[in-house]
Amino acid sequence: MITSRLDAGARGVFPIAPTPFHTDGRIDWDSIDRMADFYAGIGADGLTILGVLGEAPKLDAEESLAIVRRICARMKVPVIVGVSAPGFAPMRSLARASIDLGAAGVMIAPPNTLRTDEQIVNYYRQASLAIGEDIAFVIQDYPLTFAVQMTPRVIERIVRDNPACVMLKHEDWPGLEKISALRSFEREQTMRHIAILCGNGGLFLDFELERGADGANTGYAFPDMLIDVVRMHARGERDKAHDLFDAHLPLLRYEQQPGVGLAVRKYVMMKRGILASDAQRGPASPLSAAARTETDYLLSRVARVDSRAQL
Repeated sequence: MITSRLDAGARGVFPIAPTPFHTDGRIDWDSIDRMADFYAGIGADGLTILGVLGEAPKLDAEESLAIVRRICARMKVPVIVGVSAPGFAPMRSLARASIDLGAAGVMIAPPNTLRTDEQIVNYYRQASLAIGEDIAFVIQDYPLTFAVQMTPRVIERIVRDNPACVMLKHEDWPGLEKISALRSFEREQTMRHIAILCGNGGLFLDFELERGADGANTGYAFPDMLIDVVRMHARGERDKAHDLFDAHLPLLRYEQQPGVGLAVRKYVMMKRGILASDAQRGPASPLSAAARTETDYLLSRVARVDSRAQL
């Protein structure tokens, strides 16, 4: 277990962990242990749990804390816990309990009711005050899902107003110019440095790194590939990083389909032996027979370049 506070120097790959379930909807604790050991074994720099694709809204409060306890006890890298909630009371409860259990920080997504810049800035200020300014937090900027548009200047204001804000989970799309703008604010010293880790399944990670991102915070079924790409980029092996990334891109794209993306991810993770089942807790969108066949075909094509896909 690690109890250090998340800080703006975070970098590398923090996979978004799915929540394993049995086919009857019960949490699969053995798969949680196996999944945590897998992430540790591939050299993940951190881990994020109870995110959007962790099926967090399908868990009750007791289950959420039990998962936090299990993961934090097993991992020796920083664990970030998604604590987004309709109100600040449950957000505070989960955030503070998670930190007590060993989490390094929390991730907060904006509610889809926010429309103006002032509403967004005020929301994050109130959220940080509600959970306590001693808790480091991550902004989740995912307008495709949350329908909240954060401009670079809004993010700059959130960072300036909240000392506890140490990371941006960047999931805007297209979003390369946003990364460039944020890093320019740092060079101009109008915004202090924060970590920028990118989501969207890693779809644009190749160029996000070149624009100044520090790594990935996403849940692709081959996070070990993302780790390789980030490390190759850090070593200046640009073409090698792009070649490996390009080999996975068709599967990355397929996994990013709205509605069935989690099913694809869990199916591949099951085939890799990480999860015992690809089950989701209802409401769910399981893979059709045709989708499984297509996923298997894409895996066979990835395997021509990356032997980890030989399943």
